Amino acid sequence: MDKNIRIAIIGGGPAGLSAGMYLEQKGYTNYSILEKSARVGGKCWSPRYNGRRYEMGAIMGVPSYYAVEDVEKFCGITHDGPKLNRNYKNSRGKVIEPFEPKKNLLKIPRLLKMKKQVKLFGELLETKYKGYDVNGHRGVAEGRYDGYAVTPGREKVEGVNENLKDLALPFKTFCEKNGVELVQDIWIGPYTSFGYGYFDEIPAAYVLKYLDFQTTMNFVKVNLWTWEQGTQWIWEQLNDHIMHPARVNSEISKVERRDGKVFITVNGKVEEYDKVIVTAPLYVADGNMGNNNGMVDYFDAREDELELFSKIDYERYTVQAVTTEPKDHPEISYYVFDNMVKERLGHLMVYYRRWKDSIDQVITTYALRTHKDMEEVPYDKCNEMVLEDLKIMHNPAKEVVNAWSVYYFPHISCEDYAAGWYDKVEAMQGKYDTFYAGEIMAFGDMDETAEYSRELVERFF
Repeated sequence: MDKNIRIAIIGGGPAGLSAGMYLEQKGYTNYSILEKSARVGGKCWSPRYNGRRYEMGAIMGVPSYYAVEDVEKFCGITHDGPKLNRNYKNSRGKVIEPFEPKKNLLKIPRLLKMKKQVKLFGELLETKYKGYDVNGHRGVAEGRYDGYAVTPGREKVEGVNENLKDLALPFKTFCEKNGVELVQDIWIGPYTSFGYGYFDEIPAAYVLKYLDFQTTMNFVKVNLWTWEQGTQWIWEQLNDHIMHPARVNSEISKVERRDGKVFITVNGKVEEYDKVIVTAPLYVADGNMGNNNGMVDYFDAREDELELFSKIDYERYTVQAVTTEPKDHPEISYYVFDNMVKERLGHLMVYYRRWKDSIDQVITTYALRTHKDMEEVPYDKCNEMVLEDLKIMHNPAKEVVNAWSVYYFPHISCEDYAAGWYDKVEAMQGKYDTFYAGEIMAFGDMDETAEYSRELVERFF
C-alpha cells in the first residue's frame, strides 16, 4: 500500500492510539486520530483525588501484555505503580480465605479437586484447544486458528483444530464438557468482577482470549503491573510521543465513502481521506448512551455492516469512587464472590484500594447490571445497592466523588459466534476503504485491543 495515503483513525483509546503508533513504525505518517471526547485513553480513565490518580476503568496489566510493553518501549516508560493485593469477603461482610485449605477444612476435597482440574485445564488448552489464545477470533467458528502467539516474539501461527468450535459455547458449558467445572472458581475473579458478564451467557472464546492460562496464573500469583499515574497515563504518554497526537473534541457528524475516498465531516468541516480505521464503537444496542453512539449512526452504513453490527451487545458495568471515614477505610482490596452470580445482579462485586500508604484516598466499587435472562438493574438503583453493600462490608462510604457507567465490553452471543460472525466481519476488512478494530474485534481490555491494532496494521498496511 502507498505509504503516503491519508488514513483517518476514529477513536483515541488504546486501539486508536496504538494503530497510529504501529502505522508510524511501518512508515505511514499521514494519519489523523479523531477523538470525540476531551481526553485520550478511552476506558483507561485515571482522574485525580487529593494529588493522586485513581482508576475508574482499567486497573492493571500482566507480564504477557506485550502490546502495552510495545507502548512502554516506544515512550520510554515502565510500570512503576503500587503493588496490588486482595482479600475476600462473603456477602455478609465477613473476611474469608476461600483458597486456603487450613481455613476451610470442610472444603478440602473440593479444593484438591479444583487444583487437579486447573492443572488438567492447562493441559487441555495447550493440546486439545491448541491455538485458543491467539489474538482475535479469525477462523475459530470454522475450527481453525490464524494469528499471533501469546509469546514475547508473537510468532505468526495458523492451523486447523476442529475442537476450537467449542469456544462458541458458554464458558460454563465449555468447562462442564471438559470435566473442569471447578476452574470457574479461579477464572471468575478477574473476569466477572471486572464487568465481562457471567459464565452461563458469555462465549468461552472471550474468557480464554483474555484470560489465557498464563495470564490467569499471573492474576493468581498477583504478578501484576500498575502505573503510578494510572492506566490513562500510558495512553497520554503515547499520545505525546506519536507524530500526530489525537485531535480531541472532534465531533464527527457524517462519514461518506465514495469514489475510493472517505469524506469525514468533523466539527462541521469535511476532510478527505483514502482509508479509515474505526476503533470507536460499531453499534450501541440501545441507541446513544451518554457520549457514545455507534459507527452505523454517522457512517453511510451499508447493508452488510448494519446486519452484522446490529448483533453487538454490551455490558452495563457501573463504577463508583467513594471516600470513607478514616476508621472505615478498607485495609486492602476485596472480592465478594457471593455477589458474582446473576441472582445478586447489581450488587458490589469488588472494591479496590489503590494506595496502601494513605487512607485519604478513594476506593473504587464495581457492579454489573445486566444478564441476558434478567431485567436490567437501573443505574441509580445499582448505585444505591452498592452503597448499602459497603455498609455491610463494614466500609461505609462517606461521599461519592465520581460515578461512571460506560459502553463496556462489546460482544456477540454464543449463537452468532458459532454462526461465524467474526469471519464475516474479517472478510469485510478493507471493503469500502474501511477497517474495523477496537474492542469488539478482540476483547475489551487495553492489551487485546492494542494487539489487534498491531495485527491489523501487519495484515493490511
